[in-house]
Amino acid sequence: MTLSMRRLGGMTLAAILALSTSACVTTTKVAIEQPGDERMSCADINAEFKKLDSVVAEGDENKGVNTANVAAVLFFWPAAVGNYMDADKAQKLVEQRRAHLMGIYRSKGC
Repeated sequence: MTLSMRRLGGMTLAAILALSTSACVTTTKVAIEQPGDERMSCADINAEFKKLDSVVAEGDENKGVNTANVAAVLFFWPAAVGNYMDADKAQKLVEQRRAHLMGIYRSKGC
């Protein structure tokens, strides 16, 4: 094996490693209850609902077909499953936070 072939093989291995380590994505997680929730105004709660919508959208993107998931399927399929499960967990936390905030929203008569 020539030196250039070894170099090419090393570069290929490095590229595969880079793709496989970048194949995992993480969706933003939110705490269900946060300090100061009870002091939030109606406008603050509405702004928080918009932030939660963006976390749900991020989760949907991480569950779908994207570069990271395609690389995961090609090189290490359990990572694709992990990406989906991580996004699903994040979205469940959003649902719980939204319910918590909705209780505060209603109690304030918003």
